[in-house]
Amino acid sequence: MQQVLQNLRDGSTEVADVPAPALRRGHLLIRSHITLVSAGTERMLVEFGKANMLQKARQQPDKVRMVLEKIRTDGLATTLDAVRSKLDQPLALGYCNVGTVIGVGPGVSGFEIGDRVASNGKHAEVVAVPVNLCAKIPDNVGDEAAAFTVLGAIALQGIRLVQPTLGETVVVTGLGLIGLITVQLLRAHGCRVLGIDYDPAKLAIAREYGAETVDLSKNEDPLAAAAAFSRGRGIDAVLITASTKSNEPVAQAAHMCRKRGRIVLIGVTGLELSRADFYEKELSFQVSCSYGPGRYDPSYEERGNDYPVGFVRWTEQRNFEAVLDMMASRAVQVQSLVTHRYGIAEAERAYAVLGGGEPSLGIVLDYGLGEDIPEQLMRRKVPLHAKPSANEVPSEAGGSAIAFVGAGNYAGRVLIPAFARTGAKLHTLITNNGVGSVHYGKKFGFRNASTDTDAVLRDASVGSMVIATQHGSHAELVFKSLRRGKHVFVEKPLCLTLEELQTIEKAHSEQSVYGIPPVLMVGFNRRFAPQVRKMHALLAGVREPKAFVMTVNAGAIPADHWTQDPQLGGGRLIGEACHFVDLLRFLADSPIVGHQLTAVGNVAGVGIRSDRVSFTLSFADGSFGTVHYLANGDKSFPKERLEVFAAGRVLQLDNFRRLRGYGWPGFTRMNLWRQDKGQAACAQAFMQAVQGQAPAPIPIEQILEVARVTIELDASV
Repeated sequence: MQQVLQNLRDGSTEVADVPAPALRRGHLLIRSHITLVSAGTERMLVEFGKANMLQKARQQPDKVRMVLEKIRTDGLATTLDAVRSKLDQPLALGYCNVGTVIGVGPGVSGFEIGDRVASNGKHAEVVAVPVNLCAKIPDNVGDEAAAFTVLGAIALQGIRLVQPTLGETVVVTGLGLIGLITVQLLRAHGCRVLGIDYDPAKLAIAREYGAETVDLSKNEDPLAAAAAFSRGRGIDAVLITASTKSNEPVAQAAHMCRKRGRIVLIGVTGLELSRADFYEKELSFQVSCSYGPGRYDPSYEERGNDYPVGFVRWTEQRNFEAVLDMMASRAVQVQSLVTHRYGIAEAERAYAVLGGGEPSLGIVLDYGLGEDIPEQLMRRKVPLHAKPSANEVPSEAGGSAIAFVGAGNYAGRVLIPAFARTGAKLHTLITNNGVGSVHYGKKFGFRNASTDTDAVLRDASVGSMVIATQHGSHAELVFKSLRRGKHVFVEKPLCLTLEELQTIEKAHSEQSVYGIPPVLMVGFNRRFAPQVRKMHALLAGVREPKAFVMTVNAGAIPADHWTQDPQLGGGRLIGEACHFVDLLRFLADSPIVGHQLTAVGNVAGVGIRSDRVSFTLSFADGSFGTVHYLANGDKSFPKERLEVFAAGRVLQLDNFRRLRGYGWPGFTRMNLWRQDKGQAACAQAFMQAVQGQAPAPIPIEQILEVARVTIELDASV
């Protein structure tokens, strides 16, 4: 299928051939009819992409601070790699979609195949959209009009915040698409509206909608006009829908408002406010958040948990429905807002108009609706190369190829490159939406991009699976891969529960490849880091028990992040601290026979506790190790520090860059120019085992032991 993507590095757009997205739980699969290009948001994205690195940095000072902190802790080279990788990832554009439902995911109610819906789906021929971001379209609302639903919801949410009443005077500053819809919604509320803009054409449309206007291009005075419009009393409320770096719209709003007037910012402006302007009139100022309650809440948007209507009357979805109802009643009309129409194949021309000097307002992309759904549209595997490259394998080369499931930030930046450097025969890269699989698949020489995991599992030419998805899916994918007799490399953790662990252990023991069990490996890369290998070699000569002290400055992650969700991520102790259980198990070279954990106190306001813990592992040889896994430190402090005390000697490893030995005969230090956490060596070890050149890099007993201990530690929090 075709989808519009943007290159963040240079701002260019392309219409790419990507696999159709997978239908997931809580989602609808939608065949697109029409999508609308957002003149404001998407223009800003295009302009950001076209900016040079210095200009990009000036636009995002918060990201610059994060980069500087990463340089201090991880080094310049590692940080540059991360920044380049981020800018290299394509961005799927669009959020105003109209189409027909062609698939209903598990857990979805209220929608059926054939329903015509408006959603925040991308510019793509087929989209998968969470159910709470979709709304049915009334029969008397056309596709083109319904494409304005999401922009209408943005306008409506700003109006709900300003709380207008019948007869009030309201100013709308900035008459783009959202501003002009705002004018109509305010008129439907019974308000008198004054529109302000520089563009005579937009001002003319606002007058058609019943507003009075101020033409800034003719140097008309907005303050004088507002005073006359309000009969000298001052404006009741101002909605700012403009996009500018200037502070003038907010300052102007304060000056034209009456005492205790309200100002709501829907667009983007400078925010250097004058306290005196707001203090003397007791003005209220609020920033509106997109479509309404539920926005950026993963529980609402991704997992489909609706807010009770008795407590949250107007959610994102209910705002969509309200806008569509206003269109059905003709209170909101958008026909005059469309200035350009293009087919999806001409999307690059559409974005040239958006970023050029040609006047434009609503730019519509048409997907050529027909009676039937072409097979090409629904295919979930896309060939990426006509001829196999060095890392590719023809489909008939039985069992020697490798497939990846997942292409997130870590997989794309670290894991896939590590496997590519081993010379692995890269067969298929699988993601849910297909964009990442096409991008990284082309970049690293995969033969196919896909969104169909089951088809790849059935492919006999794929002998190994690399799993790099969200943690909650690991156990099922590992189980299915083992049952198909495939070797498995799973990015940590192996699983989230003891029941899942038992299922995996049984599946592994029951399967064999050419008479031997398949290789099962968890991506515990730290044990393969060169400095850790050096520590292991030094400690091998120590016969007495050892003491390990591991300090992890994990950094805070919001409580609503997927890694903190018990079902999706399992929490940070299972999801990340398992690394350090494995690291100490490797260095101690002795089974874990006991463990004990202490978490921060159950104090109001602390929130997540499982990422502020200290746990101790006891080993069969008398050694012990303590891991301080803490998310309440400062980012400027090194992320990981390991100290080992043994036989009157000390080893200290700082952030996988500096290793020092105290009292070790013949060893004082081993420093690296750049951080090396062992990812490349980890991938190489797995591939050597798969190819029969070496035994399993991590004994299966240790993999199961580390998973069990970590799950038990988490249960004790």
